[in-house]
This record gives sequence, structure tokens and C-alpha cells, in this order.
Amino acid sequence: MLAWVLMPDHAHWLLQLGQADTLAGLVTRLKCGIARSANRALGRAGAVWGRGYHEATLRDDQQMFAAARYLVANPLRAGLVTRLSDYPFWNSAWL
Repeated sequence: MLAWVLMPDHAHWLLQLGQADTLAGLVTRLKCGIARSANRALGRAGAVWGRGYHEATLRDDQQMFAAARYLVANPLRAGLVTRLSDYPFWNSAWL
């Protein structure tokens, strides 16, 4: 996971696939693991995520860095914070 941000109603992940990974398999593992943890922490059961996901293929480092910056700036654009450092639910390998 190269970058991620958790928003109130969705999440963004910038992922780098390994040799044996498929995007569908990796997203399924992420969603299942997070749902199990969230349900355990909240003392509940049931679906956490919607079925689908949106994907984009990045061809070079410049596109990857731009995507990471855009992704982690979501809380700013949504008006959740005025400084990214005030938002606790994000991380990036470069920022």
C-alpha cells in the first residue's frame, strides 16, 4: 500500500500489485480484513463495504506521485480539515 486515506463514507488506496496478486483478490482481502476488525471493534456484524471498487492504472512514477497527492488531499477538498496534518486517517510512502 503506497498511499491511503479513510474518509467518513469511503476509502482510497494506492496499491502496488505483487507478482502473484490480482487487483480483485487484493481488494477483497483488504475489505474483508478491515470489515472483520471494524465489526469486532464496534461489537457488530454485517457488511461494511459496498461490492464494487474503482480502479485506474498508473503508467509511471509521475502519475503515481500525482495520484498519491490527490488521494491524500481528499479530506482537505471535502472540508474535513484545513491542514492535512490535522486529519489522522491517511498515510503515504512519500508525504
